[in-house]
Amino acid sequence: MYDRRVLRAVARDKGIHTPTDLQHALMVAPATAWRLWNGHTAPAARTSAAVQRMLGLTADDLLRRTPDAA
Repeated sequence: MYDRRVLRAVARDKGIHTPTDLQHALMVAPATAWRLWNGHTAPAARTSAAVQRMLGLTADDLLRRTPDAA
């Protein structure tokens, strides 16, 4: 399950404080940045690649392990 807290913590350390800041940093659509920032969607492959390139977080870093995931 996608956990926005990790993204937000690392983003803030890099000067990204709003969905608009995230949009510009990742070069994604405004709606995509808003959904990521607010935890309404997990990033797709291209967005995950941009997150890794700009913030140093892998897709695995963004996913919280749940008891159901085995």
